[in-house]
Amino acid sequence: MQGQASDRDEQAPGERERERGDDQEPRRGRPRSAAAERAILDAVVELLEAGEPLAGLSIERIARTAGVGKATIYRRWTDKEELFVDVLRDIEPPEPDVSGTGGLRDLRVLLESMRRRGLAQRSSVLLHNVFAQMKSHPRLWSEYQCTVIAPRRIAMLAAVRRAVEAGELRGDTDVELMDDLFLGPMLVRTIHRPDAPLPEDLADRIIQLLVEGVGPRPPGAGPGEAAGHG
Repeated sequence: MQGQASDRDEQAPGERERERGDDQEPRRGRPRSAAAERAILDAVVELLEAGEPLAGLSIERIARTAGVGKATIYRRWTDKEELFVDVLRDIEPPEPDVSGTGGLRDLRVLLESMRRRGLAQRSSVLLHNVFAQMKSHPRLWSEYQCTVIAPRRIAMLAAVRRAVEAGELRGDTDVELMDDLFLGPMLVRTIHRPDAPLPEDLADRIIQLLVEGVGPRPPGAGPGEAAGHG
């Protein structure tokens, strides 16, 4: 017994800490937590790319593919819908950087981001299939609308308001209606008309057309330029 005690006393401090239990692991494991989250997101994408439908993905299957326990997933997401929303956010193009002070300039950046998302969805079978399936899951679609679509609309609306305050747009018009007028053409091109062209100057053309108006020009008047977004 004395020999055993002596052997234990001679153990390195790190070895003695490990023998005291695993209760200290979470405090030392934050980098591994980030790695686990990355593995989970990647596992969902891997399964979707392999042809698994959203409805057929179970937490158990995702955990097995990611090499983690189910509890690891449930510590981060309450259910599959919440996890799938984060997966969608992760595989989409990054959010655009806007100044937060510009009007038409920021509006142009946000419209261009939508155009690029449209191109990405057209070229990615994964994105196309996931979005098509998501619409048959009301809760997932609602969650995606609230956490992804709504913030983008808020950013667009704020840019339109700044454009009005800067005198780039009329101040006697419903701001939300103006926002819809800028947003509508890009949504039609990227979502409702998947065969429609998405040229690089599309955002500029939308802004210029709406700023100039669609009524007939006075005789002899040439095309104008959209103000403030060059």
